[in-house]
Amino acid sequence: MDQAAKEVQRKYVLDANVFIQSHRHHYAFDIVPGFWKSLLGQHDAGVLVSIDRVKDEVLAGGKGDPLEDWAKKTAPGTLWASTKDAKVGAAYGEMMNWVQASKHYNDVAKRIFATNADGWVAAYAKVNGLALVTHEQFDQNKKKEVPLPNLCKQFGLECIHPFEMLRRLKIKFN
Repeated sequence: MDQAAKEVQRKYVLDANVFIQSHRHHYAFDIVPGFWKSLLGQHDAGVLVSIDRVKDEVLAGGKGDPLEDWAKKTAPGTLWASTKDAKVGAAYGEMMNWVQASKHYNDVAKRIFATNADGWVAAYAKVNGLALVTHEQFDQNKKKEVPLPNLCKQFGLECIHPFEMLRRLKIKFN
């Protein structure tokens, strides 16, 4: 199978910051509505998904902003895959154990990791063979947080930036 065929078959799971940062910065609903339409189109085509815990983070702001409105009224329920699966739970436990046992990350980083969606989205990616999409960057020196790309590297997961996903999917906004 050639590289192009592999890329077409690749599927993606989106971190909360893909939604939050896109909404707040470069893909605001009123400036680039095509971004949000493309996410839904790719989801409908079976290419991308996010998880229930990411939806919880998106809605946690409770700001009544366009992102919250989109998540509640426009995004289909199927966009937010359930993490209530024994395999996902086991993968999450493995990742949680690695973080908690790490001498590199401080206690605050470990507590934050235990309460946010990052470990869950990585576990979902691992169990389902998906590339994880996030704005976070790999940083081996960070100790006050556990960057998703660091976690992904530890567990052999592909972790890419949203721009890379858009390029791979050949999405263009005209």
